Amino acid sequence: MELKDILSRVDHTLLSQSATWAEIKAICEDGVKYGCASVCIPASYVKQAAEYVDGKIAVCTVIGFPNGYDTTAAKCFEAADAVKNGASEIDMVINIGWVKDGLYDQVLDEIKQVKAACNGKLLKIIIETCMLTDAEKIEMCRVVSESGADYIKTSTGFGGGGATREDVALFKAHVAPHVKIKAAGGIANLQDAEDFVNLGADRLGTSRIVKAVKAMEQK
Repeated sequence: MELKDILSRVDHTLLSQSATWAEIKAICEDGVKYGCASVCIPASYVKQAAEYVDGKIAVCTVIGFPNGYDTTAAKCFEAADAVKNGASEIDMVINIGWVKDGLYDQVLDEIKQVKAACNGKLLKIIIETCMLTDAEKIEMCRVVSESGADYIKTSTGFGGGGATREDVALFKAHVAPHVKIKAAGGIANLQDAEDFVNLGADRLGTSRIVKAVKAMEQK
């Protein structure tokens, strides 16, 4: 797989609590330079980043992040606010407690409401696979498939575990054909990235791939 094909699937990510504008700006510059799919950044920087990149790359942000237990109304406000500020992609964390309680209809309704609040922009649903059983993951594949969301995403990267090859393969086997897959968290190198793409991931949430490419350029 060509390097540019991998990079074109990368959501170049910086979501640390201490992220500064200088760091966000650098992420944006690298995302544009290396042809990434988007930059995934905190909501507070979306407006500034969207103005800075001026359409050269998609700006993605996260809502209900990283725990997912905000109210549906709060998530809808976050999504609408992010879109108003210039986000073209929204990654939302589900209410994991609802999944554990078997309240899949509530999870489905919440996703539908957030999708409406996105005003036509891409919506990716983070299900935090490290906290779910395989049966729960499969049920969430059904829910996301029915919800109108565009992607199912493995992880926040803050939950204690990231994407695994097994989870991406499970997603591929159980989501509807129109639902794309984003692997995030723990994608350490180019081999990981290629493996996830070959298993069916359309997007890769990581900061390490661009770093790896930059390191190769310096050799």
